[in-house]
Amino acid sequence: MTAALFSAPAVALLVLFLIAPFVAAVLLSFTDQRLSSPLPVSFTGLENYARLFSNPQFWQAFGNNTLFAVIVVPVQTAAALGLAVLVNRALPGRVLFRTIYFLPTVTVMAVAAVIWKLLLLPEGGLVNGVLGAVSFGHVQPGWLSSTGWAMPAIVITSIWQGVGFQMVIFLAGLQAIPQSLYEAARVDGANAWQQFRHVTVPGLRNTLIFVVNVTAIFAFRLFDQVYLMPQFPGGPLDSTRTMMLQLLQTGYSRRMIGQASAIAVIFFLFVLAVTLIQRRLGREERAVR
Repeated sequence: MTAALFSAPAVALLVLFLIAPFVAAVLLSFTDQRLSSPLPVSFTGLENYARLFSNPQFWQAFGNNTLFAVIVVPVQTAAALGLAVLVNRALPGRVLFRTIYFLPTVTVMAVAAVIWKLLLLPEGGLVNGVLGAVSFGHVQPGWLSSTGWAMPAIVITSIWQGVGFQMVIFLAGLQAIPQSLYEAARVDGANAWQQFRHVTVPGLRNTLIFVVNVTAIFAFRLFDQVYLMPQFPGGPLDSTRTMMLQLLQTGYSRRMIGQASAIAVIFFLFVLAVTLIQRRLGREERAVR
C-alpha cells in the first residue's frame, strides 16, 4: 500500500500524458476525424494506413529520417566519446573546455537552428565566408537552398547542439573505470591506442549502449531544425522533410487528424522496433557481486 501511494502521482501523470494520448491516437487512426469539422466522425478501418503507404511524400520523409539517424548516431557518438576522452585527462583548463563543449546542449534547439541559419547564409554567412577564403571562392555551397546541401546543414547543426550531452555521459562512464586497469595495461606494455581499445571501450560498454539508444531516439524525433532552418519547412523539394514534420502538417495544416494519428502510430512502432533491436544486439553487462 505504501509503495502504491508513493508511485500513484507518477503513474497518474504517465497515464494522463503518455498512455491515454497514445491510445487516443491509435483509436483516431482508424477514423476520418478532422480538426474543427462539423461532419460526423466515421470508422474507416485501415484506410489511413493504406493512404500513407501509397504516399510518396510519406516515404520520402521516412527515408530522410532514416538517413539522418544513420549519419548522426555514429558520428555524434564518436565525437562525444573523443571529447570525453580529451577532457578527462589532467590538462590545464579542462574545466573550461568541458563548459565550452557542453554549452550548446543548454541552448534551445530553436535558438540553435536560427543561429546556424544565419551562419549558413549563402551570402554574408560566416561558414561560406571561411570556405570561400580557404578555397579562393571555389567552395561556397547554398546550404539550405540546395537539395544536396540542406540535409548536411541539418546534420551539422544537430551534432553541434547535441554532442555535449553525450560527452557528459561518457565522461561519467570514464571516471567509473578503475585506474588500476590502465596501470596494469601500461605494465604489460600497452600503448595509448591499445589501452583505449582493450580497457576504455569495454569499460564503457553499458554507457555506449545507452548513448546509442538515446541518440537514435532523438534523431528520429528530428523536427525543429527542418521546420525553422530552410526557407520553407521541409527544405527544397522536401529534401529535409521528416515524419514529425509530416505529422504536424497533416494534422494541423491539412486538418486530417485521423491520418496524422496513423503517422504517430507508425512512427512510435518504428522507433520502438529500432530500440528493441539495438538492445537485443548490445545487451548490457550486469555487474557480478
